Amino acid sequence: MIADRVSLELRNSLSELDTLGQILQQFGEELGLANKTLFQICLAMEEIVSNIISYGYTDDDVHWIKIALSYDKGIITIRLEDDGIPFNPLWAQEPDCECPLEKRKVGKLGIHLCKKVMDDMIYERFGNKNVLTLRKDIKDS
Repeated sequence: MIADRVSLELRNSLSELDTLGQILQQFGEELGLANKTLFQICLAMEEIVSNIISYGYTDDDVHWIKIALSYDKGIITIRLEDDGIPFNPLWAQEPDCECPLEKRKVGKLGIHLCKKVMDDMIYERFGNKNVLTLRKDIKDS
């Protein structure tokens, strides 16, 4: 039987990206996702989680990032919740992709890539929690 829901909690440590990758790979394989689709989901998740870990906290305490993956009627929904500083990635400034490579500023491509490979991104703030919901339509993948 295919698991259509997976929940996990990751510590705010970059070493947790390996665990995230393994779980995403297994989830995608069980659903029979195309390699391209699975790559896009893994890319988006790695970018978002690494940003939360790298920039979301102002202390050295252990924090937990909750992730819920679900599949229903051809749509993959990913919900991320963290207690980091408020940050709405939808407000992030778009990088200038027309600028010559040697003149581009470093950074800001991760969120841009996420917006391009996912079909929907919704940000909400509940109390002290950032909640980001991503959706990917895989009906034609």
